Amino acid sequence: MAFTLSAPRRLGSRRKPSLVSDINVTPMVDVMLVLLVIFMVTAPLLTVGVPVDLPKTKASVMNEKDEPLTVTVNAQGELFLQETPIDLAVLVPRLVAITGSNPEARIYVRGDKGISYGRVMEVMGAINSAGFTKVALISELPKAGPPQPLKEKPRK
Repeated sequence: MAFTLSAPRRLGSRRKPSLVSDINVTPMVDVMLVLLVIFMVTAPLLTVGVPVDLPKTKASVMNEKDEPLTVTVNAQGELFLQETPIDLAVLVPRLVAITGSNPEARIYVRGDKGISYGRVMEVMGAINSAGFTKVALISELPKAGPPQPLKEKPRK
C-alpha cells in the first residue's frame, strides 16, 4: 500500500495526511503476459495424445480452419478416437454421433509405421463405409536438410 505525506501538521489542525490507495498493476500485467506466452507455446504440444511413430513423407502441410477428428492405430494395433481407446465395432456409431451424421466431416487416421497396412486399411474402410468422404492419412514431415540430388540411370 502506498501513501503520501503532506506538509507537517500544525497545532490545532485536524487534517489527516491523505492516503493513496492505488494498486500497482504493472507487476501483475508482466506476470500475465509471461503466462500468456507460456500457454501459447505449450498449447500445440498438448494436442497429440497417443504416441505413434508416424511414417515420413514429402507432402505439403494442410492448412484448415476447424479441428478434425483423429483416429489413431498404435504399434500394438489398438484403436483410439482422439485419445480414448475404442473398438472397431463401436468406432463408426461413435463417429456418426459426434459428427451428427455429417458425411463432410474431416477424419484423420494416424497409423504407426510399424503396424500392418491391412489394419490401417481396415479402419479406413470402416470409416468410409459409414459414408464419410473426407478421410485422410497423417504422416510426419521429414527433418529439414539439404536436398538430395536425383541419381540418373546410365543411358544405353
